[in-house]
Amino acid sequence: MKRTDFTFELPAELIAQEPLAERSASRLLEVNAGLESVAHRAFRDLPSLLSPNDLLVFNNTRVLPARLFAQKQTGGKVEILFERVLGDGSALAHVRASKSPKEGTLLLVTPDDQSDVSEFTLRVTGRKGDLFALSPESGSLKEMMQCFGHIPLPPYIDREDTHEDRDRYQTVYARREGAVAAPTAGLHFDPPLLNALDALGVRRTELTLHVGAGTFQPVRADNLEDHVMHREYVDVDQTCCDAVNACRDRGGRVIAVGTTAVRSLESAACQSEQGVLAPFEGDTDIFLYPGCRFHVVDAMITNFHLSESTLLMLVSAFAGVETIRRAYAAAIENRYRFFSYGDAMFLTKSEFAA
Repeated sequence: MKRTDFTFELPAELIAQEPLAERSASRLLEVNAGLESVAHRAFRDLPSLLSPNDLLVFNNTRVLPARLFAQKQTGGKVEILFERVLGDGSALAHVRASKSPKEGTLLLVTPDDQSDVSEFTLRVTGRKGDLFALSPESGSLKEMMQCFGHIPLPPYIDREDTHEDRDRYQTVYARREGAVAAPTAGLHFDPPLLNALDALGVRRTELTLHVGAGTFQPVRADNLEDHVMHREYVDVDQTCCDAVNACRDRGGRVIAVGTTAVRSLESAACQSEQGVLAPFEGDTDIFLYPGCRFHVVDAMITNFHLSESTLLMLVSAFAGVETIRRAYAAAIENRYRFFSYGDAMFLTKSEFAA
């Protein structure tokens, strides 16, 4: 298929710029693959779509305040977005400057792009593709981010981050630090909703995928087969696998909360013979687009995605291209809120994705 098969026009006013006052007050578009109709619900009505045998799989990654400002010793302004913190305390990062810093350059970290006050220093130690390798000369990366870091809001949110974003651009169950973008389907869950799901008897399990900035990169190849995916860290442990297998044994559905949970589960299944889920820890660059099969996931909860994005291609592979086109048209007609701080969909798997 072509990239342009996944193009749609979205009125700019439908791009959510702020979160709603209550997480679970967002809207939920119920979409059954292959059916002509959709149902309009509130997200807090999710328990009515589930049964006690079902399993919800959450991504427990936690977003880092990974956007920092700095300046070179020459005074040149620099913007840094950490992509991945490494085990030795260094990091790989996107660096934006009028002139790319050379190896050995010192970057003086500042509170914002207007300040020249610095308590922390980073050294450029090399390059890895488009990313810069950075090591702290004074202080630690964690200290830098805690003191001066900004929440890296997506580029389509046209404002600076606020203190509120430190809470709201984070799921209530986030615990493993490492992401630079939120697994946004999880933003709709709040403690009352989780309690309601527990009372119903719906099971829960967790995995980790540290979402990278690559999630916002556009697909540039005309043919989908030519697209090269970014790599992200995944950890699907034995506890998660056991929960999925137990769900299968009792006849329940495995429901992924977000495309990151889908990609994690399907990545783990692809590592084993015959698509059987087994523990997996490592990097994934799995690209799921129409024609791909889904071995683990039966249904998913997801936000609305950008035109021509890999995530729009994923949900189209899962529920069917025409089903998603109709669903997006219905969402636009009914003034749903789009993207990270927007509304959500509940999707069931197409027979062609099984």
